[in-house]
Formats: sequence, structure tokens, C-alpha cells
Amino acid sequence: MTRIQVVAPDGAPEVRRGDDLVALLLPLVDLADGDVVVVTSKVVSKAEGRVVTGSRDDLLPSETVRVVARRGPTTIVRTRLGLTMAAAGIDGSNVEVGSVVLLPDDPDASARTIRSRIRERTGHNVGVIVTDTAGRAWREGQTDIAIGAAGLLVAEDFAGRLDAHGNELEVTAPAVADEIAGVSELAQGKLGGRPFAVVRGRPDLVLPVGEDGPGARSLVRAEGGDLFGYGAREAVVRALLGDPADRAPFGAPAPAQELAEVLRLVTGAEARLDGGDLVVTSVRPDTVPALAFAHGWAVGHSRSTDSPVEVRLQPGTP
Repeated sequence: MTRIQVVAPDGAPEVRRGDDLVALLLPLVDLADGDVVVVTSKVVSKAEGRVVTGSRDDLLPSETVRVVARRGPTTIVRTRLGLTMAAAGIDGSNVEVGSVVLLPDDPDASARTIRSRIRERTGHNVGVIVTDTAGRAWREGQTDIAIGAAGLLVAEDFAGRLDAHGNELEVTAPAVADEIAGVSELAQGKLGGRPFAVVRGRPDLVLPVGEDGPGARSLVRAEGGDLFGYGAREAVVRALLGDPADRAPFGAPAPAQELAEVLRLVTGAEARLDGGDLVVTSVRPDTVPALAFAHGWAVGHSRSTDSPVEVRLQPGTP
């Protein structure tokens, strides 16, 4: 039997710039080797001086790498940390009016510092997670996720293992750091003033002393690796514009056969392979570049024979 225990202590004071989070934490909890210490990003940011004057709208551009989608007042962006979040994770709650809290500059580094200080002061080997709240595609509501981690196996890999029926698992990889973040938030609560939690019961996830692991950054998919690099409306606009700077979120080039089928479906034209190129002769050549761009291909050149037009497509570089 496995038993998971989550403790989120009361008594944490208001955190201010320069505060020592470990000094605030240790009087509130009894730690043991193999524990996972969970800290909200808000108090990490406050201690690191990431509270700034301004509004979300003021600060959003500086925290944004690119806009993923906009719906009404909500803007979903990819941040400098690689996270895809509403308003870049900028938070205007539990802070003085006229100020906002930005995410930590490097949450993995923050987690490493907290872990090291706990080890120095208690002798205990623990894992550390820095959390923030995020929405999920296809799901209502939000949950906490790990945006920083140290000394922890952030994802388990079950690929190649067999289940009880002898079936081989192929892509099963539980994001255990996110699961720990979520269960910790149940104990911490949004309005409880409990920024710390300790999770006990999975010491197998805690790495040996001196090994911090890849951090939560390793859970972020690289540009082009996500199936939803843009919102539905934004993807159409980006494909029509065809700006090479927008190519990466569309991912690696689709197989030629897949693009050929799309061209046939939309334009009614058949495409043929010529070496590594795809050649399509279409009476609707204006639609071909956008379709190609969305599938990771680029227009090599066109040759007009009045009507139709022959367009040569080549795999692009994401």
C-alpha cells in the first residue's frame, strides 16, 4: 500500500523582497529525507523582487515571446520560460493595488536554491517544486502545475514496460511533478495563505544529493512539438500571412502524401512527387501557399500556363 500525505502549514507571514523562504518554512514543518517541498511561485517571485508597478496589459509584452490565441479579454501567450499561459502568468492578486507579480526569472534555479539551503540547514535530502496555476486545453477550470523543480524525477517513463495483461506501454509518462503540484494546491487552497506544502510518500521520486535533475523546464514541449502551437483562428491567419518567423509552431513538415491529400481536398487538384518536391497543378493557386505553410512546406517556384498554374513545393525548415 502506498500512502501520500500532504501538509500545508498555517502561519506563513507576508513575503517581501529579500526574505529567506527557507527560514520562513522550517519553523512550520518537520522535514524528512524523501519529502517533496512545494512552494508557490508567488512567494518565490515576491522574495526575488518580481513585484513591479503596472498592470497586466502594461507588462504583458515584455513577458511574451509570441501570442498563441486571443479570445475577448483573454490573451494566451508563450512566455520567455516556454510556458503557455493566460497573461503570461502575471498575477494581480494578493499584492498592493497598482502592482503585479511576474513569474520568477528562472523557477528551476529558484528550486535548486531552496533545496540546497534546506540541505545545508537540516541535513535532509528533499525534492523541491515551484508551482503556478494554469488552465488546460479542452478542460474548464485551472490546476497548479510545476514550473520549477530540483532534486526530483519530474516525469516517470513507463515506455517499454508491460501491464498486468502483458501489453507493452508505448508513450505512458506521468508528469508526476504536475501531479504533486495539483495535490498540494488542494491542501494549500487559494485563499488560505498557505504558500508552502510538504508531500510525503514518494521518496522514490527524490534524486540523490548533488543531483538536481532536468527541472520542470524539461516538461515544456519545444516549439513545433505541440499540436496546438496557435489557436484555431490564429493558425489560419498565420498560415495566410506566411511569415517565415511563424513557421516553428506549425512543426516539422508533414509527409508529402498528407499534404497532397489536403491539396486535393481543398483545391481539387492532384499533386505528384518529383524527387523530394511536390508538384501541384491547380486552378486555385492562391490557396496553395497557405496550405503548404500550415503543413511545414514552402513554395519553390510557380510556372504559369495561363490556367491552371503549376506550383512546386518543398519541405520547409521549422
